[in-house]
Amino acid sequence: MVYAADEQRYEKLPYRRVSDSGLILPAVSFGLWRNLGDQMPLENSKKVILKAFDSGIFSFDNASNYGPSNGTAEETFGQVYRSDLKPYRDELVITTKAGYHMWPGPLGEFSGKKTLTAALDLSLKRMGLDYVDIFYAHRWDPNTRLEETARALDLIVRQGKALYVGVSNYTAEQTEAIAKIFDDLGTPFIGNQVSYNMLNRTAEEDGLLSVLDKHHAGLIAYGPLAEGLLTDRYLKAIPDDYPIHRTNEFLFENGKDKLIEKLNALNLVAQARGQKLSQMALAWLLKDQRVASVVIGASNIEHLVDNLSFSDHMAFSTDEIAKINKILN
Repeated sequence: MVYAADEQRYEKLPYRRVSDSGLILPAVSFGLWRNLGDQMPLENSKKVILKAFDSGIFSFDNASNYGPSNGTAEETFGQVYRSDLKPYRDELVITTKAGYHMWPGPLGEFSGKKTLTAALDLSLKRMGLDYVDIFYAHRWDPNTRLEETARALDLIVRQGKALYVGVSNYTAEQTEAIAKIFDDLGTPFIGNQVSYNMLNRTAEEDGLLSVLDKHHAGLIAYGPLAEGLLTDRYLKAIPDDYPIHRTNEFLFENGKDKLIEKLNALNLVAQARGQKLSQMALAWLLKDQRVASVVIGASNIEHLVDNLSFSDHMAFSTDEIAKINKILN
């Protein structure tokens, strides 16, 4: 049976322009970091990816090291793209990243010119693409001159292998440094993909949002639910072996009991809004127009649809914002 996308897909989610660029993203992008590489049967992954597109998500986020085995998330997406999504390429924003460990040897990570160009060539081959819409340097490289990384990304755009470039996991200071080089080169720098959620507000505290705004770029938020903490699953207890992401490890510094108190207080605000905690967490991030898109993952359709219901109630009253800030602070 030939796949045909839902004709009402663009009526289901809000979308927004990235700063004053020509790039437009859905409020929510679909991330393939977990659960859709070699962890799941292809048929399951296909159903979730196509449901995402039918629901108004036209941005799909990948990385060379996603899988869990390196490259398998890109291979999975590539199979779905070739079989079903290829006719819609002009509608899709497909992004990938390179910088974490990707292959054996000293050139298999970080952001040297050879590593970035080789990684993108591999990604394009896996996904069956001529170009990606955004290519990110996945992490700060302490050993390579920043000019080399910036020039490598600039070259990739000039070669037609990416339309825009970005960085990921860069601090405000690091973003400012590379953005200045991009300005000089005329490179279409579109944004920084970082961990950002109600519990982890580093992007606000270190000035990253302001730096991006200054350079006509946006913030793409990953980990918006703090690996599931911002759901109703952990209101009573958090397991000892909870797989917290490294960017959110500090959340446990004052003990899990304190964090559970905070989650329950936030949940009460969400209930008063007629939302689940997870839905409120997504809406909260998107109240700032500098957040260009929020990256979520899902291993099944029910999980995906449940999260996307956030769009039914995105506005916050002054009183609600004050309550939430009091809880978080």
